[in-house]
Amino acid sequence: MVFFCNNLAWAKSSEETIRESAYEQEEQKSEVKYRTAFGNCPSRPAGVLTLRLIKDFEKHHSLKELKELILKEKLKERHYLSSYNIKYDPFKSMLKFEYECPWPLMRTQVYKRGGMDSYEAILVDNGDLFDPTFEVVLRDESKLEGALPSLALPVESLNSELRQRIAKLMLKSPINLRTKISEVIIDNNNDMTVILSLNGRTSNAFLGKESWEDKFQKLQRLVNYFDSSKKAPATIYMHNSKKVVVKFGDKS
Repeated sequence: MVFFCNNLAWAKSSEETIRESAYEQEEQKSEVKYRTAFGNCPSRPAGVLTLRLIKDFEKHHSLKELKELILKEKLKERHYLSSYNIKYDPFKSMLKFEYECPWPLMRTQVYKRGGMDSYEAILVDNGDLFDPTFEVVLRDESKLEGALPSLALPVESLNSELRQRIAKLMLKSPINLRTKISEVIIDNNNDMTVILSLNGRTSNAFLGKESWEDKFQKLQRLVNYFDSSKKAPATIYMHNSKKVVVKFGDKS
């Protein structure tokens, strides 16, 4: 009888061990593995976002709820994403995160009429406005070098069409022109002024409110000429797209 009881105790012990082992294996299988592709995104905010999403997925096991969370808490905007793609492979228990972030183009100041009140943002390559901390994070990770030009425009002109137009102008401009643009100003009449730094001097180019694309091309040719001649005009008038007037200061 003792032998039987010992065997019975051993059997119970073995059964419990098997159950515990199976439970541990189930626990290991339930752990979600993941892969990431951050693109040109800053790694720290992208990593923080990924860990947050993994934790939520392990709780609900739902991609739908994951995307609802992103929309509800504006995680895309808060972590500087322009787009994202999340996939789950149930056979491998694998989450795949793919992020894309825009590229910063200009420090932007949006002001109310009279200039008494304003706020700052970063104009990015798709025409959106991002929080100024985007530039700070990129510089902290050495992903952005050199100064960004400035953009000033009234809140009345703050629409996606204008932002996208300015972004395209900057993207299509050769590097020799972009690096010489210190500031772009859009006034209350939607007239554009481009402030340039040419050969150590400041030049103001008045482009008016129309045909900016064509005028930027002409501005590029002027910049190339003044680079080679080591001169710098005080003002460049291009209100009329068919006529360019250049004026020099006393020290040109």
